[in-house]
Amino acid sequence: MSNTGIITKVSQQNFQNTYEKLRTIISNNPNLKILLELDHQANAASVDLSLSPAKIILFGNPKLGTPLMASGKLTGLDLPQKILVTEREGVVAVSYNDPAYLKERHQIEGQEEILAKVSGALDKITTAATSA
Repeated sequence: MSNTGIITKVSQQNFQNTYEKLRTIISNNPNLKILLELDHQANAASVDLSLSPAKIILFGNPKLGTPLMASGKLTGLDLPQKILVTEREGVVAVSYNDPAYLKERHQIEGQEEILAKVSGALDKITTAATSA
């Protein structure tokens, strides 16, 4: 299975600390708004199934996302931004869509500055969340 367009970073912290740090970083940024959080492990448990720890957080910045959606009609399938935190065999990872891949996937043109800002922000957020 290919992970084309996905950036993954291994965390130096446990699952819960990584997720809480990620959530705090996003919550404390006045330009970002958390829209939804899903606990895939809890959802699996609710139907008596087992799943390794996995949570996803959806968040956005309409000032950056709106022009991207206006440029690529189907970009709304991949926005708002989302970051997945997983743990498998004791390894905690943080994954997100690479904005460069979204540009290609949705044929977004003329939005290089916004894509660079989004890319830089996602890198900064995830690096901080995964650092000890």
